[in-house]
Amino acid sequence: MTDVDFRQSQPLASGPQTTNLADILERVLDKGIVIAGDIKIDLLDIELLTIRLRLFVASVDTAKKAGIDWWETDPALSSRASRNALQEENRELRERLESLESGTSDD
Repeated sequence: MTDVDFRQSQPLASGPQTTNLADILERVLDKGIVIAGDIKIDLLDIELLTIRLRLFVASVDTAKKAGIDWWETDPALSSRASRNALQEENRELRERLESLESGTSDD
């Protein structure tokens, strides 16, 4: 007489894994996603309108890793950038004033 072992040594393979919206959003923000497309409207071989769309969706850290940091240098979005823009403008004006006062204008 033989004994049959019904215990399973390995777990059963599971079906498709379910992911919720939070998991998908976390994955997209972590890895980033690029959506690109062009819309072109022609009328009788005359180009009327062309819209080029490039969209990069990612977290701030992922975008910085990709080399995208325009929000840090845009004075409309960053108070630090606006201060730097004012300091740069002030420095340029001082240089122009010094050159005018010394009589060696670059312009």
